[in-house]
Amino acid sequence: MEFAEFAAVAADIESASADTAICERVADLLGDAGEDLPTLVRFLLGRVFPAHESRTLDVGPQLCYSAIARAAGPNVSADDVEAKLAEIGEIGAVAASYDLGGQQGLGAFAGGTDSLTVSEVERRLHDLAAAEGEGSQETKLETLFGLFSRTDPREARYLARLVLSEMRIGVGEGTVRDAIAAAFDVPLAEVERALQVSNDYGLVAQRAAEGGAEALGEIALQVGRPVQAMLAQTGTVGEAIDEWGRVAVEWKYDGARVQVHYDGETVGLYSRNMEDVTDALPEVVATVEQRVAVPAILDGEVVAIDEDGNPRPFQQVLRRFRRKHDVAQAREEVSLRLHAFDCLHADGDDLLDVALTDRHDRLVEVLDSDTTSDATASELWLCEDADSVAAIEGDALEAGHEGVMLKNPDSVYTPGKRGKNWLKRKPDVETLDLVVTGAEWGEGRRANLLGTFELSVRGEDGYATVGNVATGITDEQLEELTELIEPHIRAEEGTAVEVDPAVVFEVGYEEIQSSPSTSSGYALRFPRFLGIREDKDPADADSQSRLDRLVADQRG
Repeated sequence: MEFAEFAAVAADIESASADTAICERVADLLGDAGEDLPTLVRFLLGRVFPAHESRTLDVGPQLCYSAIARAAGPNVSADDVEAKLAEIGEIGAVAASYDLGGQQGLGAFAGGTDSLTVSEVERRLHDLAAAEGEGSQETKLETLFGLFSRTDPREARYLARLVLSEMRIGVGEGTVRDAIAAAFDVPLAEVERALQVSNDYGLVAQRAAEGGAEALGEIALQVGRPVQAMLAQTGTVGEAIDEWGRVAVEWKYDGARVQVHYDGETVGLYSRNMEDVTDALPEVVATVEQRVAVPAILDGEVVAIDEDGNPRPFQQVLRRFRRKHDVAQAREEVSLRLHAFDCLHADGDDLLDVALTDRHDRLVEVLDSDTTSDATASELWLCEDADSVAAIEGDALEAGHEGVMLKNPDSVYTPGKRGKNWLKRKPDVETLDLVVTGAEWGEGRRANLLGTFELSVRGEDGYATVGNVATGITDEQLEELTELIEPHIRAEEGTAVEVDPAVVFEVGYEEIQSSPSTSSGYALRFPRFLGIREDKDPADADSQSRLDRLVADQRG
C-alpha cells in the first residue's frame, strides 16, 4: 500500500465524529491491508514497533524539526519550524504547511523520488532506530530528510506525527481491537484474549486475517515478550469480604513493579511500562539465575533495602531503574530485593486462567520464600474477617511497607485490566497522581534546578491545571527531578518552562478548593510532593472527572 493511501484514510478517520464510523473505517482499512496489515495497525496507534518491544526511534523534537526544515528548503531553519509549531500547536499541521516535496531532487540521494509505500516507511524508520554511535544523529537526520522530501502535505502531516509518536487521529487500542473483530469476523473475546497474552496488535490482526478464531487461540505467552501488568483499584476490606467471602491478603511493597522473564538461560526484566530494565538491575538478574530452574514469567516488586534488609524509600528504587551508566557504583549505593507475588507462566504452562491461589503455589515452587535471600515469594494469607486483615496490615506497616493488597483468591490474571479482583488498601492519606505540564527554574543556588512544578489532571482535550507544588522536595530530589524533566521541556520564557506530559507526581494535599486561576477550576490546598509515579504514564494519571467527584464527596 502506498503511504499516501494510508494518509488519506488517516485524514478520513480523523474527520469522523462518531466512534462507530471510526471503527468501521479502521475495519475497512484492515480488511484491504494485505501484507501491510501488521504495520498499518501499529501506524494507526502511532507506533513503529510492537508495544512490548523496547526499541524506539530515539528521535527528539529538534531532530524532527531539523529534518522538516531541510526538506522545506534552504530558507527554512529548525527554529522557524519550532516557531510555527508554537503558533499552530501541532507538528503534523506544521509539516503539512511546507512544500516538502519540492526538495525531491535532493531527496533522491536519501531514497529516491518514487512514491513512498507503507513498507518502505517502516523499513527506513527501522533503519533509523538502528543507527547508533558516532555520526548516528546525522544518519537519522538524512533518513528523515529523505522521507519528508518525498511527501505531499497530507503524507507529511502523518509522517511527522508518527515519528514523534503523536498520531492522535482518534484511534485507540479499543478501536483497533473492535475493528480486528469486525474486519475478520472473529469473536471480540478471542481478540481480547490474544491481545492480553501477546501485547502485539499487529500480530493479532495478522493471525485473525490468516486463520480466524482458531489462529488467535494458538497465541500464547512467550517468555521474553512482556505483557501489560494486571492493575488494582482502591477498595475496603468490608467490600472485599462481602464480595468474595474470603480475601487473599499480601503486603503492599513501596517499590517498583517488575516483570521477570527467564527462558532457562537468559533473564529479562521489564518495568510496568514494559521498558527493558535488565541492565540496570544486575543483582536481580543474578538472583533469578540462581533461584529459578525452569522457564518462567513472574510479576513482582523491586524494593530498595538497607544493610539490615529494611525497606528504603521508593525514590531510591527509581535511582536504580533510571540508571544507564555507572550501574556498579549505583548498586553499591542502593541494594535491591525482589518480592515476587504472581506467576504467569511456569515450565511451559500458561497460568493466566488459573486461580490466584494456585498461581501462588506455582510461584512458591519456582521461587522459594526464603526471606533471607535477595528474592522472595511474597506470602499470601487467606482471611474471612476484617480483624485478621487489620493484623496483617499492622505487621506490614511495622516492617516499613505501604500496607496490604486485597485480592480475590479465585481470580484469574488479566493483563492491563484494572478490575475489582485486586484492591489496594493504604493508610488514609489524601493523594492524587498528577501530570507535570510546566515548571519554573529556581533562584540563587537553585538557579540551575527546576524548583516549582505545574500539575495537571487529564481532561477531555488534553490537560487541565490544578496549581503548583514546591514543598516536600529535597535538594537531592530537585536534581533528580530536573534531570528527569529537562528532556521534556517544550518551550521557555524567562524562568517559566512548558513541559510535554511525560512525568507523573504523587501529590498529597489537605483539601481541594475552587480556583479561577486554574483551567480545571480547582486548586490543591497545601500540596506536597510525595514521589514520582515511575510506574504510571500520563494516560494513567487522575482525571478531571475524578477531581470533580472528589470535590463532590468533600462537600458531602
